[in-house]
Amino acid sequence: MARAGITVDRLVAAAAELADEVGFDKVSLSALARRFGVKDASLYSHVRNLQELRMRLALLAGGEMTDRIADAVAGRSGKEALAAFAAAYREYALTHPGRYAATQIHVDPALAADSPAMRRTTEVTYGLLRAYGLKEPDLTDAVRLLRSTFHGYCALEAGGGFNASRDVGSSWDRVVDALHTALTHWPRGTHGPEAG
Repeated sequence: MARAGITVDRLVAAAAELADEVGFDKVSLSALARRFGVKDASLYSHVRNLQELRMRLALLAGGEMTDRIADAVAGRSGKEALAAFAAAYREYALTHPGRYAATQIHVDPALAADSPAMRRTTEVTYGLLRAYGLKEPDLTDAVRLLRSTFHGYCALEAGGGFNASRDVGSSWDRVVDALHTALTHWPRGTHGPEAG
């Protein structure tokens, strides 16, 4: 195994490349072992199982995506920041489909707690939304709105789900406009079960 030079980081990076090539759902320890020219069992000294490998891949991809988003929104605010955030999100999702798919899985909270990438994701996203004057529980609701809108749009676009003659990029711009309007005019008031 030493001659293969395998480390956890190299293994996760290889898994990320494989995910983009063949799809996240097709990433396996056997396929990675073949890439490194070792037996499957050799990889278990680096990760406990496939689930742990996939969670580590999710953290890697989430960190990459957040870095791109953070760079895009730096020095921007309001609608300009939202548009930059959205564009970086979409670009990553479409350019790295396997890695992006990994970002959608549930990650063990114990593994996520040690991840600077997870903390940075929260900081960048909540920072964008606090600029709209949102506080909890509205922050969480707004994060869910953005994530579900961006993910749904990117999934449909990647799968060829938009068949109308209207340019997909133009529709994306209108979606961002609509989200800006929704965030600017977010309904305030009592929320949750206590609202009665």
